[in-house]
Amino acid sequence: MSNKGRSTPRVVCCAIPIARSQGKVLVITSRKRPEHWVLPKGGWEPTDGVLEAAASREALEEAGVRGKITRFVTTIPSASSTYHFYELDVVDLDKDWLESKERRREWVDYAEAVKRVSWKAELAQGLSLSSLAPTR
Repeated sequence: MSNKGRSTPRVVCCAIPIARSQGKVLVITSRKRPEHWVLPKGGWEPTDGVLEAAASREALEEAGVRGKITRFVTTIPSASSTYHFYELDVVDLDKDWLESKERRREWVDYAEAVKRVSWKAELAQGLSLSSLAPTR
């Protein structure tokens, strides 16, 4: 995969929205590939300041998630992007949100979440390092 004209990889911030008491993860459909599921993620913008703010913003825009970033999970470099993963403890879900006409969202357990995002190796790897992952 290329850098699409960039001299450095894109900085991508990813939220892992968690309903901790139920042990569930919120997954959303991809806009480009509506048959595929993803975690809320997107590019860091200078107005975000810190990476955690970008993960939180993406969760709100893409999934209508309101909550608190509680844990840095990992950074995963790829050829075109560097992914930064954060756990987000969900406090509330907006009924209507910015991308609600373009995406579906669904609460699933950890095993199902990994299965759904496994088409995108970085997402599955980030999720596998979250606190919901079974201890080895």
